[in-house]
Amino acid sequence: MKLYHYYEKSIGPFRSISDLSDKEADLVLQRIREEKPEAFISKRPEDYVAKRRRFEGILKEEFLKKGGLIERETPHYFVVESCPFFEKWYEQTAFVEIDAEQLDLRTVSFTYGDSHPTFSGKVKDGKEYRNRLYTYDEILEIIEKYGLPQVWNPDFKYGPECYVEVQVWSDRGLEQWIK
Repeated sequence: MKLYHYYEKSIGPFRSISDLSDKEADLVLQRIREEKPEAFISKRPEDYVAKRRRFEGILKEEFLKKGGLIERETPHYFVVESCPFFEKWYEQTAFVEIDAEQLDLRTVSFTYGDSHPTFSGKVKDGKEYRNRLYTYDEILEIIEKYGLPQVWNPDFKYGPECYVEVQVWSDRGLEQWIK
């Protein structure tokens, strides 16, 4: 399984607002809104940082319940396989591609779809992957059952999921890109 981490080329990979204080993160988002208003990432709501922190707390708690190994306070984000949706997120989109098995899979969790709608409680369609976090072996079964969302739902016609989100709770295996 290939994992892709998309990022703004001018900034570099594995730079996360989650690693900043709330105030610093809000300032970064404000600067993006002002300097790059056409970028998809600039469309995030004013309360995005607070929501992100809440969802990351849920991800961490759920992963610990499954025996996951947490080596970072917040995860690095990837998606399973390439996803054209992310080409629109940045002005100059770049990506890191890595084989999942290059990582310690005890530090890797997954949601079928973006973690925000997955755990928001707003999507009430009864699908089994709502409000669920998966380990590597578990997500393989879900992908086998449903396929990759970017294939069957690239434009969000059939729900909020258009990729499988990956949360990597370690820097190990990513050292060559982390500055």
